[in-house]
This record gives sequence, structure tokens and C-alpha cells, in this order.
Amino acid sequence: MKIALLMGGTSREREISLRSGERVRKALEALGYEYVVFDVSEDFLEKAPKLKEFDLVFNVLHGTFGEDGSLQSILDFLRVRYTGSDAFSSMLCFDKLLTYRFLKDFVRMPNFVEVKELINSSPIGYPCVVKPRREGSSIGVFICESDEEFQRALKEDLPFYGSVIVQEYIPGREMTVSIIETEEGFRVLPILELRPKKRKFYDYVAKYTKGETDFLLPAPLKPDEEHLVKETALKAFTEAGCRGFGRVDGIFHNGEFFFLEINTVPGLTELSDLPASAKAAGIEFEELINIIIKSAFLKGE
Repeated sequence: MKIALLMGGTSREREISLRSGERVRKALEALGYEYVVFDVSEDFLEKAPKLKEFDLVFNVLHGTFGEDGSLQSILDFLRVRYTGSDAFSSMLCFDKLLTYRFLKDFVRMPNFVEVKELINSSPIGYPCVVKPRREGSSIGVFICESDEEFQRALKEDLPFYGSVIVQEYIPGREMTVSIIETEEGFRVLPILELRPKKRKFYDYVAKYTKGETDFLLPAPLKPDEEHLVKETALKAFTEAGCRGFGRVDGIFHNGEFFFLEINTVPGLTELSDLPASAKAAGIEFEELINIIIKSAFLKGE
């Protein structure tokens, strides 16, 4: 099998994509696959037809273009098989506002409103969360406890994104649920609880700086609580039409799991959550990569 490994990209998550891609590259090498690395740049459309020479595209482009359905649409047009979710599900999950509107009748989630212009005060009170509609790795996310902090967050995000989500702050336990697809169906991996040591929440620094976060794996939950979290995560993942592999993030509070988002191209670095949960399930990294590759062939033409 000849694999095209897409990494890098031009999004604000480029550095993380390169780290994920290098780790995947080493796994492909160890597994004996024939592969070519593509560091995706702005001239990608000119090079894209070359991907028709490959049996599979392994996509580790995090953020815009690689995770928002754009790349998937191009690959569909070229009739090239690729890892992860299809164009529609990728687009849906990358746009948090669309995700919330689409899934609000299926899972519990914090209250939310969209804001497109600078306003004086939070429309849902304090504390609240301000975050971009379309972004990853917690970039541009703020927890605001006053009008001053709220306005500062809007001034930071609106010029760059044009639209933000203002969401109810749930003061619970941050958890992430990784899901992989196998020949037997979807498999929910052990739940990971994230406890940042110095940060208000599991932000970019806490995610990608070693020693900044305590990882509780599996998360200390009662059997019925564990069942609820896994059931909610799988419900969100499948209703959104996701495939291959992914990660569902949420907050556990007062016996309920509040859905926050779906990551359709989650990180695969040494510090990333999906590989950690896989290892807790007895799946080493190289085996995980093999599972992701095989899952791409479970989808129809």
C-alpha cells in the first residue's frame, strides 16, 4: 500500500500538525508501509492531483482546511481514499455553532448564543466562555467573569474570526472520550480526565506543554457515570456521521455529561489524548495507526 501523509498546513495549528505527522511517519516506517510526506502549503491545489497515485491519504492536518471539510471535498472530487470523517461531518464538527444546533436534541450541552459584533456585556451572564466558531486546540478560548474580560475576549477574537460563541460556563470535570472504528464497529476507549495544574482550563499551553496537566486515565467514575459519559460521546459521534477515529470533549458536572465538541482529526503527538486512551486500552501507537488506516477501507467508495 502506498500512503500519502499530509501534515503541516497553514492553520494556527501547524506546529501541532507537524508534531503529529512526524510521530505518524515513524509509525508508518516501523509498520513497513510505503509512504510519501506532503507538507501542505498554500500551493496545495496545484499538487493535489498527484494524490491520485496513492492508495490512501493519511490526514493529520489539524485546524482549518484539513479538518473543516475542505481537504475532504478535494479528495472526494479526486476519488482518493482518506482517513477520518467525510467532508460533511468534518465541516459540521469544525463549526461549533452548526454542531450545537445539529446535536442539541441528542445530547446535553451548555446554553450558547452567537455574537458577531462587540457588545458591552455577556448575553448569558457570568462566568461565561467565549470561543471561535471554527478553530481547534482551544485557540481563542476565554473564560470571562466580568464585562471587562468579556469585551477583551471579543476584541481579541472578532477581528480574526468574525463570529464567536458565548457559552454557559459549566464548573465541572473536563473529560475527553476517544473513539476508533474497527471491523467490529465503533470502540469507545477509556475516558481521560484532564486536570490542568496552573491554567483555568485545558487550553493550548496545558495541552501541549509537558507537565502542565494531570491526566487521570481511566477517569475515576462510578460504573453508571462511565456508561453515561461513553454513551453520550458515542451518540454525538455517530449522529454527526463521524467515521474512522475522533475525540469527543465535554464536562462532567452533578452526574451529567455536557457535550462541548467533536475533534475529527485529533492530535497524535506524544502528549495527545487519543494515543494515551488507546494505550490504556492496550493499544500501542503503531497498532493505533494501523487501525486508523484499516478504518479508511471500511467506508464505501
